[in-house]
Amino acid sequence: MRTYLTFIILIGLTSPGCKSDTISKGTPECIVSMINQIKSQDKWSPPAKVFSYSYKGQLVYFIPQRCCDIPSILLDEQCHIVCSPDGGISGGGDGKCTDFFASRREEKLIWQDSR
Repeated sequence: MRTYLTFIILIGLTSPGCKSDTISKGTPECIVSMINQIKSQDKWSPPAKVFSYSYKGQLVYFIPQRCCDIPSILLDEQCHIVCSPDGGISGGGDGKCTDFFASRREEKLIWQDSR
């Protein structure tokens, strides 16, 4: 019994577990760098998340607005800003991708701040 209990404890201590703040494999290095930059800041309210989508035939990464007048950001795989779909002073983003929310496909949560 003692050996069994020791084994269970060792498994529990050495298992990586399910951390929601781990970054999905295959995420471009520039997106990983942006996530690490967010992690170095105070926790956002609501907590930061990064999603990937298929949009107009390309893979894009979406960082939702964190509050009020701060716009969301839509990035391509090289971290070039595609647009700001929402947020900002008007709440409607920069107007460059007004169809994003209706046209996006294949949502995948890449990372969320679980601090």
